[in-house]
Amino acid sequence: MEEFSFSTRIFFGEGALERLRRVQDKKVMIVTDRFMAGIGVPDKVAGHLTRCQVSVFDGVVPDPPIEVVAAGVQALQDCGAEVMIAVGGGSTIDAAKAIRAVAKQTLHIDTDRWECFAVPTTSGTGSEVTDYAVITDRAKGIKYPLDSQALRPPVAILDPELTVSAPASVTADAGMDVLTHALEAYVSKGANDFSDALCEKAVSLVFRFLPLAFQDGTNLLAREKMHNASCMAGLAFNSAGLGLNHGMAHAIGAKLHIAHGRINAMLLPHIITFNADLGRIRNGEYALAAKKYQRMAKVLDLPAPSVRLGVTNLLREVERLNRTLKIPASLKEWGAEPSKVKELRGEIVSAALADATTATNPRPAAAEHVEALLNKVMGG
Repeated sequence: MEEFSFSTRIFFGEGALERLRRVQDKKVMIVTDRFMAGIGVPDKVAGHLTRCQVSVFDGVVPDPPIEVVAAGVQALQDCGAEVMIAVGGGSTIDAAKAIRAVAKQTLHIDTDRWECFAVPTTSGTGSEVTDYAVITDRAKGIKYPLDSQALRPPVAILDPELTVSAPASVTADAGMDVLTHALEAYVSKGANDFSDALCEKAVSLVFRFLPLAFQDGTNLLAREKMHNASCMAGLAFNSAGLGLNHGMAHAIGAKLHIAHGRINAMLLPHIITFNADLGRIRNGEYALAAKKYQRMAKVLDLPAPSVRLGVTNLLREVERLNRTLKIPASLKEWGAEPSKVKELRGEIVSAALADATTATNPRPAAAEHVEALLNKVMGG
């Protein structure tokens, strides 16, 4: 027996932020980062909370470390918040999830009864509807994916106007994270009919609207569609799981400090090739992952009369999109020192294989496979 469920209420489209006007006579803590605070986004959110006492914790940083979570719990205790609103990208929403969970454990606050809102300002992680959060132990250089239904935000607000401030490079990185989520969930060992439907729609939206959002950040239609795609992909992988792409991205990102969506994008063509495994046919059949990549190529109206041609054309389309978004094709092109990567090779391979997301990859991966993939993404 399988299950597909999501409990998050989703408000989307222009004006979705108006949902916050229903929050009245409460102590509210907005969790955000200093960039968002500097450009006035928390103030815009607070403008919808006219009958509330609002505090702002703006200490979130990219790849939030354990120390940020601890500081957020202290801020929550100091302001006596009854409502939490996470406003920012995936790092902010992940930090808020962890703050809420730790507050429940350490302060014995019944946060399950709180009103909690996830308000993403980038279209990438889908964290506003998932059971996952990624927290970093900087001392060890390790990213820890947390997984608990208690982390799932009760309410998500997808207002495209809040994404307009995202620079083109952030739009590109976040958008490729969406594509990676959808393609990984589509071929994951945990994939099902419901997650497949969400993946197909998310992928079609990304290929159509991500280049438009990248070229013109004020295009609200493109921003809205990418916000929706991000959320759909989040719902899909929350059910189906991810794969080796994310396992390696977590490991490489923690060691080299490269943006999560960017390293996902750089890995994606190599992971598609690995999972499709076109050189191996069993009983006259290609791997299921290869057949599903062919099906996705058909969703995108790419020529796919055979499995091999479908996979090849999907792969080329991903590579073309990366070029359009000016994403480096390799770690070397990005600026990584080959000697540094060589030095960290063992740690990266071990971390990728141990990562929780790797477990649902459709093709089992051993250390030699991860080493070979690392060599490919490193570049010549």
